[in-house]
Amino acid sequence: MRSGDAPRPTARRVFVLARGGEPLMPCHPARARELLERGRAVVARQAPFTIRLKHRTRADSTVDGVQLRLDPGSRATGIAITDERQQVGPTGRTHLARRGLITIELRHRGRQIHIGMMRRAGYRRRRRSANLRYRAPRHDNRRRPNGWLAPSQRHRVDSTTSLISRLCRYAPVVAIHVEHAAFDTAAVTGGIPPGGPRSPGATCAGFEIREFLLAAWEKSCAYCGAEGVPLNIEHVRPRSGGGSDRLSNLVLACVTCNQAKGTSSIEEFLADRPARLERVIAQLRRPLHDMATMNSTRLTLVKALGTIGVPVHTWSSGRTHWNRRLMGLPKSHTLDALATGVIDHERGDTLVRVPTQVLTGDLVAAEVPRGRWAGRWVGRIAVRSNGQHRITTLTCRFDVSHRNLRLLQRADGYAYEITPEIQLSGQRGAAYSGSTLKGGDPGNV
Repeated sequence: MRSGDAPRPTARRVFVLARGGEPLMPCHPARARELLERGRAVVARQAPFTIRLKHRTRADSTVDGVQLRLDPGSRATGIAITDERQQVGPTGRTHLARRGLITIELRHRGRQIHIGMMRRAGYRRRRRSANLRYRAPRHDNRRRPNGWLAPSQRHRVDSTTSLISRLCRYAPVVAIHVEHAAFDTAAVTGGIPPGGPRSPGATCAGFEIREFLLAAWEKSCAYCGAEGVPLNIEHVRPRSGGGSDRLSNLVLACVTCNQAKGTSSIEEFLADRPARLERVIAQLRRPLHDMATMNSTRLTLVKALGTIGVPVHTWSSGRTHWNRRLMGLPKSHTLDALATGVIDHERGDTLVRVPTQVLTGDLVAAEVPRGRWAGRWVGRIAVRSNGQHRITTLTCRFDVSHRNLRLLQRADGYAYEITPEIQLSGQRGAAYSGSTLKGGDPGNV
């Protein structure tokens, strides 16, 4: 397959353990069903689905090893398990073919943790002001220990490291590849013109600004919502009126809107569309928390991954972007993870397989015989002393008797779901391909 051809979508893989619990190469779900039906394997884990062979040992198996690739994000981290094989092309030249076996999206709870910390601080302030309980306030300039991170940021590092360590127990990981992205916030917020002259330390600032705006405005015009058309970087407050090149003054606009707005203010241009005006202003006021989170945690994350015992390699976001574009893949955390690392396009290296499902994940199964909630449900559970436990699924939440519940997997701190991967045409399907893990508090199973 040429480097410009689209990868072939395929089904997700199943983790396989040897008789002694050592990881083997993942297998196809059809092969896993065959082994289970013949009694040659047992289910070791429901999510991610893992089987354990009854008779085969690690010494009796051929294990080539797999690579684990990460695309860290402030709100979600994409994870892909891949393997690479040598192939001979039509010209007789040897190249590497990378296959995506399993993809996972880990969704972080940093925002919820931050809100919880702010709520707790408010409770304490109220107690002091109402004189209900005295607790001396502490100053914000107190010294922090070296390596300290805010709880919302520490959660991102700890949850990612914990999941990677767990995956290394399910799959024979021989290398970890991490996208090591850094945002030049001084250049982004300091008024450096996009695409204009920059300081030596901000050589990629224009590229990062464009990528940030495309993601923030979902590749559409901020003024009319047009998609699939050429977009320009537009100054909300025109430079002729004193507007700066800061990110808080930049949006994406189609050519028609850009020319129609001209040097008028946004209030004048969108006077007949108040809902659109309110949306644009609210979007511009959003702080750069995502960039700050990435810069604060990127080094700590790489250092934490180094303690797992597997070689860690870091790669630039520019290389990932280049690989993904040449492979014809749309933008998503899991697809960025698949494209992380070296793909020598001149040699003919290519990505030949993209999983079609993503894993997202205390699981119980509820068999409700009658009533409004009749049917079979799978989800997380909160245990209550009266025997009527509350089950939470992806679409609803209701109480069910303990007699109708069956434990599938004990709590591990995640809520799991399987969704289809973003379509290669650029449109997101009903779910992701691979797996998505929503970080959450440990359940009560």
